[in-house]
Formats: sequence, structure tokens, C-alpha cells
Amino acid sequence: MVINTVTEAKAHLSELLDRVARGEEVILSRAGKPVAVLEPYQQASRPRQPGRLRGQIRMAPDFDVLAPEWAEAFGAKPS
Repeated sequence: MVINTVTEAKAHLSELLDRVARGEEVILSRAGKPVAVLEPYQQASRPRQPGRLRGQIRMAPDFDVLAPEWAEAFGAKPS
């Protein structure tokens, strides 16, 4: 479905959202040219699993140490 004006989309937003919820794609246009697409929201296929890479990533012992030339470049005191 193509909506030709923003005013028309504003006037029928609730109806447009119902149509999108049923799986229809709605194209919004301005001056006869498509500018946006309303489509159903897709959730991630599976939820994130915190700690999944535990034990597989190693941090170097000097990770938090800033090299003196970098510290100077950022105006910090070298450590």
C-alpha cells in the first residue's frame, strides 16, 4: 500500500499500524516519491546469552596502561 502524503498518513496512522501488524508493508511518499517504509517489527531470532564466550577471551596484563606518547597526545600524565 502506498500513502501519498504525510497528512494522509497522520490521519490514518492507527489503521496503517493495524495493516502493518497484519504483515502488510506500507510505503510513505512525499511529492510522489517514496521516502519511508513501515513494516512489521521483527524481534531477534534468539535472545542474547551473556557469558557465552567466557574463558575464550584474554585481556593482556597491560591492557589499562596508556603508552606515554598516547598519554601526552591526550593531555594526560604518563603513568
